[in-house]
Amino acid sequence: MTNTSAQREFFLDSIRAWLMLLGIPFHISLIYSSHQWHVNSVAPSAWLTLFNDFIHAFRMQVFFVISGYFSYMLFLRYPLKRWWKVRVERVGIPMLTAIPLLTLPQFLMLQHVKGVKGTAGNWHSLSWYEKYNTLVWDLISHLWFLLVLIILTTLGLVLFKTFNQQKEKPQSDFFARLTLGKLSFIFLLLGVLYAALRRTIFMIYPPLLSDGLFNFAFMQTVFYLPFFLLGALAFKHEKIKAMFTTPSLGCAIAAAIAFGAYLLNQRFGNGDAWLYETESVITMLMGLWMVNVVFALGHRLLNFKSSRVTYFVNASLFIYLVHHPLTLFFGAYITPHIASNTLGFITGLIFVIGIALILYELHLRVTLLRFLFSGKPQNKAVSLTSAANE
Repeated sequence: MTNTSAQREFFLDSIRAWLMLLGIPFHISLIYSSHQWHVNSVAPSAWLTLFNDFIHAFRMQVFFVISGYFSYMLFLRYPLKRWWKVRVERVGIPMLTAIPLLTLPQFLMLQHVKGVKGTAGNWHSLSWYEKYNTLVWDLISHLWFLLVLIILTTLGLVLFKTFNQQKEKPQSDFFARLTLGKLSFIFLLLGVLYAALRRTIFMIYPPLLSDGLFNFAFMQTVFYLPFFLLGALAFKHEKIKAMFTTPSLGCAIAAAIAFGAYLLNQRFGNGDAWLYETESVITMLMGLWMVNVVFALGHRLLNFKSSRVTYFVNASLFIYLVHHPLTLFFGAYITPHIASNTLGFITGLIFVIGIALILYELHLRVTLLRFLFSGKPQNKAVSLTSAANE
């Protein structure tokens, strides 16, 4: 274990938790946005569409940078095989738990919701492949990032080992000379390469891009791999971390411009005419610049220990896992009875967060559930307070 990891990174813990919890307003606002989802309000809201777009444009890129940071930190702490086992258990067990307990009931519920969008509502008319693909999309659902983390962790067995083998090299090399401008150019190239990959697949065999497993396991992994590795490099090289925790007006302005370009592409782009390819370039760059914005703000405002913050850090994964079916239930059965989109959005937040917190407290009292939703071994004699602080 290195000296850098000796001090708890409170601001990164907090940012990771709040990025995960942002999934709640993201999905509730999706109901009231102009984007088509399983359930939508009668008329979309302009401000909730804008709010939804903003969260979607950067949240997961920053999340995977933090994931890479902590993954590499633990890589230096554990033997190789134990590191992989611990990391995969922490994300794989909750994912496998959530499929039968959360996303399967969610899928069955959607089949009985009148007017639901997507293939879940016309199950009996689907071919065998369409049923398989529908199950992949709907059962993995909002758990996709856990699958991607498992794959990235497995890739880390090789990539992180390579990082370690380079530790004897002098620091006056590439990483010591790295700047935000150079990183922006690198991520621009990565965005273009990803866009070229997607367009090539689209030209050769378009149906592959609609395959759920291919989308989650390959396309999403390829897109977020640079952010995951960037997080690992930020832990290994203090200069890179300092670049992100130091406020940059240029990054803030560039992120604002990128978001404007993202909105224009969403409004005027066409799916068959480079909309998704253009979006990948924009979000690759915006994600990088927002790492600086979010890290700098978090380092200034959230770098402290607090029992309340610790509570939500520990609760964030469970709340995220259960919020999705609660949100769809709200959208299907409660949204139609609320005329105001803004009131519906606020009501949805109270409904989903309130029930999710109650479920979180209940699950803390069952040793098996604590294990299944955390992937951590549980001591039966442990108190509820210590269980919440694991």
